Amino acid sequence: MDAQVIVVGAGPAGMMLAGELRLAGVDVIVLEKLAKRTGESRGLGFTARTMEIFDQRGLLPRFGDIEVSNVGHFGGLPVDFGVLDGAHQAAKTIPQSVTETVLEEWSTQLGADIRRRHEVLSVKEKEDSVEVEVRGPDGVHRLRAEYLVGCDGGRSTIRKAVGFDFPGTAATLEMFLADVKGIRLEPRMIGETLPGGMVMVGPLPGGITRLIVCERGTPPQRREQPPTWEEVAAAWQRLTGDDISHAEPVWVSSFGDATRQVTEYRKGRVFLAGDSAHIHLPAGGQGMNTSIQDSVNLGWKLGAVVRGRAPEALLDTYHAERHPVGERLLMNTRAQGLLFLSGPEVQPLRDVLSELIRYPEVSRHFAAMVSGLEIRYDLDGGPHPLLGRRLPDVRLTGHRLVSSSTEALHAGRGVLLDLTDNERLRDRAWDWQDRVDIVTATPVLPDGSSLTGTTAVLVRPDGYVAWAAPGSHADLPMALERWFGPARA
Repeated sequence: MDAQVIVVGAGPAGMMLAGELRLAGVDVIVLEKLAKRTGESRGLGFTARTMEIFDQRGLLPRFGDIEVSNVGHFGGLPVDFGVLDGAHQAAKTIPQSVTETVLEEWSTQLGADIRRRHEVLSVKEKEDSVEVEVRGPDGVHRLRAEYLVGCDGGRSTIRKAVGFDFPGTAATLEMFLADVKGIRLEPRMIGETLPGGMVMVGPLPGGITRLIVCERGTPPQRREQPPTWEEVAAAWQRLTGDDISHAEPVWVSSFGDATRQVTEYRKGRVFLAGDSAHIHLPAGGQGMNTSIQDSVNLGWKLGAVVRGRAPEALLDTYHAERHPVGERLLMNTRAQGLLFLSGPEVQPLRDVLSELIRYPEVSRHFAAMVSGLEIRYDLDGGPHPLLGRRLPDVRLTGHRLVSSSTEALHAGRGVLLDLTDNERLRDRAWDWQDRVDIVTATPVLPDGSSLTGTTAVLVRPDGYVAWAAPGSHADLPMALERWFGPARA
């Protein structure tokens, strides 16, 4: 074997997965066909749920000063994200290129082997391994691993080579994205619907302005090269009446509203994560965030199985948990596209939703959907409100090494939080200490905390609660064995 896992694609999903696998002690090779990062950034910032994920791995300080905001939208309708409970807001104006750089540095420091200018040509699955044919700087060669993960984007080579079914709808329109210098425009942060389409304007660091232009009725094109700046400026002028052709383009791109999702996230020894598994209109900046969360869900499970600490059946929970999340992602981005990009015939619907969003419960629903905070995995574990949800960040006292529940997850291991100094409980978890950290501490709970009355919680490495007392159907050893494998001999 050349590695235990091969990851194809060095974008956010691939780099996050590589880091998670290294935390689990797995040898990983990342193959990327590009020689270097382009510096281009379709995504800006990250959602509150991704902020939580980065925090649980101790990565937030690597981003420096993070500008946060509660301002958001659903299909161009303003939504107050401040109605959400939680420790984090959404990060704004952090280019995707910065996120990718941070994740690459982190995964490399952990020992990931990242090989650029390595393009996968074919895939062959064997009984005990997967073999890929790769064209690299020194010619064509083959690599073998126990498992292969495609994180290689919407046009995924891995998805096509392995034959994943990818149903959905084709693009119906084309949108332009451009980062430019030399102009000053009034910000349109959540976009503005115009008679002929939609435009969006956002300031970026370094005197750069981001433009998104959608001219209604323009059919999608299969482009071999990006659109020209002249095309973008002409579309802007037709929509707004303003001439911005004198601006200096930094980079220009285009995208559509195609919506597709694979029917299965796993085929044998091959997995898909991120845009390889789902493509959609980039509404609300959800794509990169969902991709990173795919990788965090898969990484610890794949690591546990590769290390022989959990049965292979654990890997099936990746599809079971993440496919429904992808379905809701596609549903809400299609809805936002209809609201944002349709003509005046949709205005009555926009007006009705604008009224409804003023109600806090409705605003909370839309904000949680777009931010990813609504996610609850169906663990069928009992009535406790935290089961299947992410453990909230809670300050802990009485432990000399860990000051919060989030800090306890930095190592990427499972965590049993003993909140009442229960020695008998700790004894029952003793035989899993090679995979699960036992933390005895007193929580400092705000009013109305979902942890009120809880005596202990078992937290998976991805931060989701797998067992809680009182309230779980299974006893602690059963939950430990389900998620972390049999007790050590």
